[in-house]
Amino acid sequence: MFMGEYRHSLDEKGRLFIPARFRERLGPSFVITRGLDGCLFLFPSDTWKVVEERLAALPVNRAASRAFSRLLFSGASECEPDRQGRILLPQPLRAYAGLEEEKEAVVVGVSQRVEIWSVSRWTAYTNEASADFAKLAEEMVDMPL
Repeated sequence: MFMGEYRHSLDEKGRLFIPARFRERLGPSFVITRGLDGCLFLFPSDTWKVVEERLAALPVNRAASRAFSRLLFSGASECEPDRQGRILLPQPLRAYAGLEEEKEAVVVGVSQRVEIWSVSRWTAYTNEASADFAKLAEEMVDMPL
């Protein structure tokens, strides 16, 4: 399971350090792609396989299924950290996540995946979501707290 929040700088080549705890679980090779809410998703290979199978099972005759699959898969790239634990974020994904304007990123563990956010987007998202945290918990009927 992934959990925690870390901040790291992107270097001039667009490489980002991935915390050792996350790298251990992600494995030697993993998948990065567009995420939801303007972030990037990192999936371990085994989790990506499950995502891939679920998307393959969606009906191709539905526009939403096609659009979501296209966006997720067209942005996907296999990653391997270098010796320093950095990964290269492809330029189109940096642009999608707003990381071209910012030189620092937030790396967040979210259960079965890791998310990469620009600092400004993460701050805005957490400020908004925090204000509704209790309400969100109420709406999640079966949430075990």
